[in-house]
Amino acid sequence: MAQAIQKITLSAARDIPFNKLVLSQQNVRKIKAGVSIEDLAEDIAHRGLLTSLNVRPELDDDGNETGSYRIPAGGRRYRALERLVAQKRLAKTAGVPCIVSKGETLEVEDSLAENVQRVSLHPLDQFRAFQTLREQGLGEEEIAARFFVSVATVRQRLRLASVSPRLLDLYAEDEMTLEQIMAFSITNDHVRQEQVWDTISRSHSREPYYVRRLLTETAIRASDRRAVYVGIEAYEAAGGVTMRDMFEQDQGGWLQDPALLEQLVMEKLKADAEAIRISGGWKWVEAAFDFPYGHTSGLRRVYGEQAEMTEDELARYDATRAEYDKLDAEYAEANEYSEATEQELEELGSELDRLNDRPFVFDPQDIARGGVFVSLGASGEIKIERGFVRPEDEQQAEVDPSTDGGDGRADHGSALAVTGAAGGEDTQPDDEDEAIKPLPDRLVLDLTAARTVALRNALANNPVIAFIGVLHAFVLKTFYVYGSDSCLEVTLQSARFSQTPGLGDTVWAKEIDQRHDGWGQDLPKDPNDLWDFLIKLDEFSRQALFAHCTSLSVNAVIEPWNKRARAIAHAEQLARSIGFDMVEAGWTSTADNYLGRVTKARILQAVREAKGDQAAELIGHLKKTDMAREAERLMTGSSWLPEPLRMMVEGGTIEHNAVGDTIGSDEGETIFEAQDLPVFLLDEPETSDDDTGDTEREIGGEHLAAAE
Repeated sequence: MAQAIQKITLSAARDIPFNKLVLSQQNVRKIKAGVSIEDLAEDIAHRGLLTSLNVRPELDDDGNETGSYRIPAGGRRYRALERLVAQKRLAKTAGVPCIVSKGETLEVEDSLAENVQRVSLHPLDQFRAFQTLREQGLGEEEIAARFFVSVATVRQRLRLASVSPRLLDLYAEDEMTLEQIMAFSITNDHVRQEQVWDTISRSHSREPYYVRRLLTETAIRASDRRAVYVGIEAYEAAGGVTMRDMFEQDQGGWLQDPALLEQLVMEKLKADAEAIRISGGWKWVEAAFDFPYGHTSGLRRVYGEQAEMTEDELARYDATRAEYDKLDAEYAEANEYSEATEQELEELGSELDRLNDRPFVFDPQDIARGGVFVSLGASGEIKIERGFVRPEDEQQAEVDPSTDGGDGRADHGSALAVTGAAGGEDTQPDDEDEAIKPLPDRLVLDLTAARTVALRNALANNPVIAFIGVLHAFVLKTFYVYGSDSCLEVTLQSARFSQTPGLGDTVWAKEIDQRHDGWGQDLPKDPNDLWDFLIKLDEFSRQALFAHCTSLSVNAVIEPWNKRARAIAHAEQLARSIGFDMVEAGWTSTADNYLGRVTKARILQAVREAKGDQAAELIGHLKKTDMAREAERLMTGSSWLPEPLRMMVEGGTIEHNAVGDTIGSDEGETIFEAQDLPVFLLDEPETSDDDTGDTEREIGGEHLAAAE
C-alpha cells in the first residue's frame, strides 16, 4: 500500500499592530542596495504594502509569547513603514500584514532564503510593463516618478519597442544579450535589424559596437561637417530621418538620407556663395564641398588691407588693454585661484580679439576682376578664400609677354656663350659720322657679358646678398605670378597633387596655407618693392621665408610612370637631416587612406605587424570592407607605417621589414638598381587572388601638374 504524501501547512497570515513589531538581529541584509528607504516609503504610501512581513513571536524566558514579533525577513519594508509613522502619515497601531512563522527554521535562514530566491525583473518584462502603462495613458515622466527611476531609463526601456519582435523573442530565450538588443534599437527598420542579426549570427563578431556599425554603415553621423553645416533641424524639416542611440553617446545620431543631406548642403552652399559674391562685389565665386589640393595654382592672389580702427574702437581697445593688464598683474600676485577673475580675464581677452579681428578691405579693382572659393571646413563651418585673379582677367599691362628661351640648364663656366648677335652683323662705328648713334648690339652683348661674369665673381664673395638674391627669385615665383623679374636664372616648381583627395584637410596642408597667407599679407603688393623689403628684413625672418618657398618645391611622389629613384633617395636624405618621421607628423592608417585600398592579405599583414598574429586572426573571417574598418580600430595608437612612408635607413633598406639595398659606386654615388629597390618601387605591381574589385585606386593616368 502506497504511503500517503504528507501535506504542507503554510504559516498563518494576520495583521499585527506596527508598535508590536521589532527588527530581528538575524536579518542578513546589511548593505544598502536597490530602491532607497525613502522611495520605498513613498511607494507604500501610493499603493499600499504589496508584500507581507515575515515575523516570529518573541518569547520570554518561560517560552511564553510576549505580544511582540521579530522581523527576520522584511526589514526594509519595516523601516519604510517606520518612516511613514515618524511622518505621522501612518498610525502606530496600524495593522501590518504579516506571515507568522512557526519557527521550525533558523531566523537567519529565513532572511537569507527570502533574498536569495528573489528574482529581479527581466528588462524585457519591465519594458512591456512600461509600454502597457503608457498605452493606458501614463506619460514617461509620470512612470519614472512612480517607479523612482530616471526618465532616461523609462525612455530606454520603451525604445526597445523599436526592436523586431523576432529579436525580442530571441532575447527572452537568452540567445541575445541586453547590450545587443540595445544596439539594435538605434533603428526602427525591423527588416534591416533581422538582416544584420542573420549576418552576425554566422560570424564570430557579435559585439554591440559591430551591430551599430552595420546598422549605420549607410548613414551619416550628425557630427559630419555636412550635417553640422545644414543643421539637424533643417534636415528633419525637409523630411530626413535621424537614428538615435538611447543607450550610448551618439554625438547626435545618424542621418539616414545621405542624398537629401547632400542636396541641402549644395543648396545652402550655393546660396551662401552667391550672397558672398553680391555683398563683396566679386566678379566670380566657385562653391564646392571640397576643392582639390593646389586648386589656386596659377592664380594670382591679392590681399586686402585690414580696416583701421575708428576713434571709438581705438579708445575702447586702449581701455580694455589697460584693464586686462592691470587685472592680470594683480592676479599674478594672488595666492589663490579665482574662477571669477579667470572668467573676467577671458571676457576681456575675447573683447581684445574681437577688436583686433577686423575685416580686410580689398582694392575695388582687384574685386572687379577677382573671385572667391567657398567650401566646407572640417568642422562644418563655411570656408572662404578671397582674392584670386584668373589669368584671363588680368589687365593687359600686368602680363609680361616676354618669355625666356633658356632650356633651364645653368652654365657654370667662366665665360658666356655669345655666338650670335642679337641685332645682326657686328659693324664698326663710322668715325666720319659726327652724330652719336646707338651702340651696336654685339658690343652691348659683349660688354654686358663681361659685367655679368664680374658680377658673378663679386656675388660669390658676398654670401648674404647671394642668399637674398635667391630668396628674391623664389618669392617672386611663389607670390607674384606675373612679376618674376630676376637676373638669377633659378627656377622653383611646385607639384599640385590635385588627384589625391583629402590633402587640403590635413594638418600639414593647413599649416602651409596659414603660413603662406601670413607672408602674403606682409609682402609688398608691388613686386618692384620686394628687393628693398627683403634687404630690410631681419635675418631670422629671411631664413623662415626662404624655408617656406623652398619647401613648396619638395616632390617625393613616386609616380607609376616614373619611379624617380635618385629623387626619392635624396628625399630620404632630406628627411633624415631634419629628423622627419610620418608617425611623429601625425599620420595613422585608416580605411580611407590605406586599409580600404589594399587587398585583404595586405590588411592582415598590416595588423599582424602592428598588433601581432592574434589580432589578425580576430578579423580574418570578415569581408574586406568590415576588415578594413576593424583593422583601423585595432591599429589605433600603433606606430605602423606602410612601406612607402617608412624611413629608409642608410644603405637603402627600409625600416620595418624593408626590402632592397643600395650599391655604392666607386665615386661614392648611390646607385639604385631595379632589383635593389623596395617592392613598391618595382615596375611590376604586386597582385593577389582577391584583388578583383579591391585594387588600389589608380591615379587615372593624370600626371602630376607642376606649376612653375
